[in-house]
Amino acid sequence: MNRERTAGADRLRRSCHFVPGANEKMLHKSISSAADCLILDLEDAVTPDRKDEARKVVSNWLGDVDFKGKERTVRMNPLDTPWGLKDLEETMRHAPDAYVVPKVSTIDELHIISARLSHWEQQYGHAENSVGLILVSTETPQGALNVSTFAECRRVVAMSWGAEDLSAALGAPRNRRPDGSYLELYKHCRNMTLLSAAAGGVQPVDTVYVDFNDSAGLRADCQEAAWMGYTGKITIHPNQIEIVNEVFSPSAEEIDEATRLTEAFAEAEQQGLMAISFEGKMVDVPHLTRARKILARARQIEQQLQA
Repeated sequence: MNRERTAGADRLRRSCHFVPGANEKMLHKSISSAADCLILDLEDAVTPDRKDEARKVVSNWLGDVDFKGKERTVRMNPLDTPWGLKDLEETMRHAPDAYVVPKVSTIDELHIISARLSHWEQQYGHAENSVGLILVSTETPQGALNVSTFAECRRVVAMSWGAEDLSAALGAPRNRRPDGSYLELYKHCRNMTLLSAAAGGVQPVDTVYVDFNDSAGLRADCQEAAWMGYTGKITIHPNQIEIVNEVFSPSAEEIDEATRLTEAFAEAEQQGLMAISFEGKMVDVPHLTRARKILARARQIEQQLQA
């Protein structure tokens, strides 16, 4: 697998927030939000008769608007529509940081997109391999079966997954149980996306929580995803951003414990020990690795807030 990733692969993506294409009011509201990443949506948020208009507006946004350090991404239309490749051609004039690719089914589709991006990078004078891909990986049955291959494309910087489009494709009336938990098939897709992203060395970003009035349900969904190893979540309403950022950030208690743990290991290492008793528990290398990741993420968040 080619591990040479596109620039920006390690960006902070706790909250990746949808902005309907060509909606100026929502764009400027989103820029003022605490979202780490904005997804300028040319797919589901735009009707077929407005695709050309929205594409031009989004392209102008990329060239003219100050996004105040937020990651600028565009959700393109799928390749099997009349609009997907046109989205790339028009919006690459002022290249985004990444494209969000919906309904991915095969690695070949990613290679086609990557080749077109290479062409437009050269044509428009952008740095080679400077534009990444963020995938929505399980929106089709074929995509769910092929998800483990997608990170082989070096432009992929993050992988999310989709339950709504997949359930529609399957003709399934729902994807969650009445208690809010996912049905087994969708748990499998969530698990496989996480494992595929981790194995490929890219960021795992959890899918949307569609009931934007259910703050408690959103928090529980985020917490479960964070415990699993997801590093962020896609948001569809401004009110979701604060909760998502909070849950996918280390708490003060976690940072304090990780600091104490790394200090204890530093002392033990001088004595040649890598398995020690720490505050009533036996800990070893995996605990140290986890603590270091917590501290690294805390530093990354602090740096972004200060930027």
